[in-house]
Amino acid sequence: MEQMTASKPSEEAAPVAAAPTTVRLEPTSGFSRVLSPRELWRYRDLALQIVVRDITLRYRQTALGAAWAILQPVAFMIIFSVFFGRVAGVSSGDVPYALFSLAALVPWAFFSSALLLGSESLVMYKDLVSKIYFPRIFMPMGVIGAGFVDLGISIAILLVVVLVYGIVPSAAILFLPFLIILAAAALLGATALLSAINVRYRDVRYVVPFAVQMWLFITPVVYSASSISQPWQTLSAINPMAGVVEGFRWAVLDTGSPPWALIGMSTLGATLLLLIGLAYFDRVERSFADII
Repeated sequence: MEQMTASKPSEEAAPVAAAPTTVRLEPTSGFSRVLSPRELWRYRDLALQIVVRDITLRYRQTALGAAWAILQPVAFMIIFSVFFGRVAGVSSGDVPYALFSLAALVPWAFFSSALLLGSESLVMYKDLVSKIYFPRIFMPMGVIGAGFVDLGISIAILLVVVLVYGIVPSAAILFLPFLIILAAAALLGATALLSAINVRYRDVRYVVPFAVQMWLFITPVVYSASSISQPWQTLSAINPMAGVVEGFRWAVLDTGSPPWALIGMSTLGATLLLLIGLAYFDRVERSFADII
């Protein structure tokens, strides 16, 4: 009888064990977390939606819409021209006081409006903050981003008014983007600080409007920075908006020599404000969802 032999199945090669890897998870802190490029880019679509929503909410159910970006500085220009230019006799140099004040009111309106809204940004989106994760810094940044729309409209109207008065801006107008960045940096620091404090202490909503009014009078909007005597002129230069306002006048109205010293001091003030605001925001950000 034919004997049949069963062949043994071939043995499979044993898988080679992968070398063990160690993954160390460390908490991030500081600007590497608050302004992490990877996180900001990952949630960029949400950031855009926040900006669009802020723009929509700002002009929802308003009869004039974006025209408020024009009416606010123009209305203050008229009031300041009457009471400070004519009644009080505040000097505006070689330019009409209307232009003198309007060139300062355009950046100031951007700053004050964004500061008021940005300080409430986290509380306004408390349902979103308490339910999902995203870079919380998007809240104040979204308000600033929405404010750029109003600022662009206001600058366009300012240039039209300047041309109507027969003044042609010089090449100094190319310096405007730096001044806008300087104002935005100061805004980000201030709104990050105030919005974070407002999460725990809701008194901020009452303090900020009063602080904005005080900030207006320590900023050379209705007067020139050169009219302040020393040492107050040097102390006031730490105010970030002092350099922005005087820089706008120089860039748009060609008022003479550039205020480099004032802009330099204001840049230092804006940098300090930005660092302080982001540092405090980073310190308390993890507790937002628990206490908001």
